[in-house]
Amino acid sequence: MKARNLLITLSTTLMVLFASYGYASVGSSTAEWKYWRTVGQAQLSVLFFDIYQSRLLTPTGVYEQTDDITPHPLALSIHYQRDISRSQLIDATEEQWEKLGYSQSRRKQWLFQLEGIFPDIKKGQRLAYVTDGQTGHFYYQDSGGVEQIGVIEDESLNDAFLAIWLSPQTQYPKLRDQLIGEK
Repeated sequence: MKARNLLITLSTTLMVLFASYGYASVGSSTAEWKYWRTVGQAQLSVLFFDIYQSRLLTPTGVYEQTDDITPHPLALSIHYQRDISRSQLIDATEEQWEKLGYSQSRRKQWLFQLEGIFPDIKKGQRLAYVTDGQTGHFYYQDSGGVEQIGVIEDESLNDAFLAIWLSPQTQYPKLRDQLIGEK
């Protein structure tokens, strides 16, 4: 019985240490988030066109649903299946924010910041957004590797960006359900 209790205590300690490592600062390692567990994944297609595959990751593999869109560290990784220009990304982001009810003045302020971050995307490239729950980092991946391309320090922009996929009011509720593991 003592050996069993010792094993349980050791296992619990290792799980706590592993979980605390996973919750380290978003900026501490550009590759750390890639080792987080997948919560869910989804395919966005419009009519007959595949746009992207998305994947939501967290250190624990669980997305905690609360009133806060980003209550804990998470990463949204998007693998593009077609070319998309920076202006198309900006226009699509604005359209989604408008549908979610964000004011025009806030959208304009946030979009100005994203215009300096978003690249033109080619088929096969990836964008990832990694947040600690308050701030976040954008990563761009092509055949040459992963590169950090921007930082979001405004918590309201952090939440608004992820609300496009994670808000209960998203335009794509089935995609949201798949991402947060509620298939």
